Amino acid sequence: MTKISLGAHPYLLGFDQLERLAERAAKGAEGYPPYNIEHMAPDGFRITLAVAGFSEAALAITTEDRQLVIRGRMPEADENRVFLHRGIAARAFQRSFVLADGVEVVSAAMENGLLHVDLRRVQPQQVVKTIPISRK
Repeated sequence: MTKISLGAHPYLLGFDQLERLAERAAKGAEGYPPYNIEHMAPDGFRITLAVAGFSEAALAITTEDRQLVIRGRMPEADENRVFLHRGIAARAFQRSFVLADGVEVVSAAMENGLLHVDLRRVQPQQVVKTIPISRK
């Protein structure tokens, strides 16, 4: 069976990137750290990650090519510590979210072991452009 590409449909010009965005969003669907996504009316979103044990300095938030990337890396542990049980995850992580056109990061804040990243959809200006027809 042949797979039909969304970008190959003759009426969907320039949408070939949509398939690549969907594939990129599906990659790295690891479960750590857990997160929530909330809709904040009227045009906002909040991503909340459970990052217990991470300080602000151990976290990095960047946007790269319409993608929000949140990275966490714990500093090296003291080798003199002896754990009888170690159940708190302290491993490095990278969590990525594909952003739609017009969605921008507004702020980020830490609260009680939770990292809140607020996003907002910027309303595009309605532009009507008349295309002149030339005679050859």
